[in-house]
Amino acid sequence: MRLSTKGRYAVRAMLDLALYTGRGPVSREDIALRQEISALYLAQLFAKLAKASLVDSVKGPGGGYLLARNANDIRAGDIIRAVEEPLAPVFCINAPPSETCHRMERCVTSLLWRRLGQRMEEVLDTVTLEELCEQARELTQSTHASVQCAG
Repeated sequence: MRLSTKGRYAVRAMLDLALYTGRGPVSREDIALRQEISALYLAQLFAKLAKASLVDSVKGPGGGYLLARNANDIRAGDIIRAVEEPLAPVFCINAPPSETCHRMERCVTSLLWRRLGQRMEEVLDTVTLEELCEQARELTQSTHASVQCAG
């Protein structure tokens, strides 16, 4: 089970933005360069993040993006939910009523998948963007290198 590229890249972009908070708007191109993500792809992600009130956009020369809230008030789960489809390990858990499996009412494994999805969300909702920033700073200090994300 994996998060999609949208979710992983959105968390990386938000972490990058948070690390540069306090220096004014951060350009999409700068984030794209540091995170090795297409600027056009980031534009799509930032549109969804703005719609979820996680970032603010500043137009014009010197423009870019700012966190819409304090990094302590943004959780990884907020970011994932802003850009992903509902996070569930299997389709049937969040399927619309017209598309649910005929076995759903008596499917024991659906209970397992539902619990797994709930645990995934619980973990994502316990990690703040500020905590990720602190971990990134510690990693940078211990390796004497710039922060790189594998995901």
